Amino acid sequence: MLPGLVVPPAGLPQVQKGDLCAIALLGNRAPVAVGVAAMSTAEMLTSGLKGRGFSVLHTYQDHLWRSGDKSSPPSLAPLALDPPDLSEEKESVQADPALQGDLRRLTLKGEEENGEVQRMCGEKSLSEASEDPSFRGLNPDPTGSKTLQEQMDELVQRCFLHALKCQVRKADLPLLTSTFLGSHMLSCCPEGRQLDIKKSSYKKLSKFLQHMQQEQIIQVKELSKGVESIVAVDWKHPRITSFVIAEPSLASQTIQEGSREQPYHPPDIKSLYCVPASMTLLFQESGHKKGSILEGGEVRTIIINYVKRNDLVDADNKNLVKLDPILCDCILEKNEQHTIMKLPWDSLLTRCLEKLQPVYQVTFPGQEPIVKKGRICPIDITLAQRASNKKVTVVRNLEAYGLDPCSVAAILQQRCQASATVTPAPGAKDSLQVQIQGNQIHHLSRLLLEEYQLPRKHIQGLEKAPKPGKKK
Repeated sequence: MLPGLVVPPAGLPQVQKGDLCAIALLGNRAPVAVGVAAMSTAEMLTSGLKGRGFSVLHTYQDHLWRSGDKSSPPSLAPLALDPPDLSEEKESVQADPALQGDLRRLTLKGEEENGEVQRMCGEKSLSEASEDPSFRGLNPDPTGSKTLQEQMDELVQRCFLHALKCQVRKADLPLLTSTFLGSHMLSCCPEGRQLDIKKSSYKKLSKFLQHMQQEQIIQVKELSKGVESIVAVDWKHPRITSFVIAEPSLASQTIQEGSREQPYHPPDIKSLYCVPASMTLLFQESGHKKGSILEGGEVRTIIINYVKRNDLVDADNKNLVKLDPILCDCILEKNEQHTIMKLPWDSLLTRCLEKLQPVYQVTFPGQEPIVKKGRICPIDITLAQRASNKKVTVVRNLEAYGLDPCSVAAILQQRCQASATVTPAPGAKDSLQVQIQGNQIHHLSRLLLEEYQLPRKHIQGLEKAPKPGKKK
């Protein structure tokens, strides 16, 4: 089922309906199931990652497995370390003719659905499955002595103490509890783990912080209606002073360094101009023709040189330019051609730029520039009201800036602790939009402006962020 599928930052692998797929758990590349894609990648994204994605043919611990040597799946390096062409994956199945073909590998969040794990483990219990190396990504506790909920409780507390000890300072107080979670606790989550308070026994951040207040570690107050803030921290509390940040082993560091995704770098975006047929006479003297692409500075230089070469600067007023027949045809409207004989420099240059066709150039790091007609659409952020009277934040046009909507949705879902879906954008061909519950523009602003370093002029809708003191 698609709800358990992990979407990597680079997006899902491209599969077509009927493709043979290997399915693995987080932390281990060894497949725990093999199946046939029930839909293409595009259809999966269109469905919002809901419904049946694969028809399973064979799983670990099933009858086919029992007819063999009953060995456990090997512990293989995570998928992020695989070569891009997947050649190693193909070689690993050549011994079984039934599995030959172009395998696409997908990863499941095993800890998402206990029922899903029970199916994959056959008749094994969850605790028994956790002892198997192949399910180590599901249960980070190698002893298997703790439930998933107990492990999440420990992770929540660990991130809480780590954030207080290393990130939050007295000058930061009072600190919105939502900001504390999104900007501090989540960033303290260990590599390879995912903090999700809903899967802990606390269920909600407010309930967890109440427990921490009862232990007299923090003090929480509702400074404005419906909005809680941390107003005091006892940094001398034994739980904070005794907290030790575990240093990853050298081997762990090596794996993390190799598997870390390349950081996002914003594209370089330039506004350019294309010479239309109606302007070719003005530009042909400088060696340009219909369809030539020019920067704004180049256009100004060409116009200035044309004016000087044809001695069109007014002798009595150097700020005025006399219009010859070519300039009249190119930049004046028909009803102006017998009434306007001269123009100021700035008006001449402005009119000329307006008559050219707008184009833009996008250059992603390490790639060739891409030139497209028109003006680049900004990332559009809107608030919508649903039938249940709840607000949702909708984000469009992420693809134009090299951002994968599924990756952005996954990041927002984790930081905002709210449901996020990816659906086709209405009226836009082959474009997706992200919808996340509540007014999450504050989180989007931080992600797009501060982390991704996108220019503010390419983002519209940031002014709709919730005002301090108002409920989202």
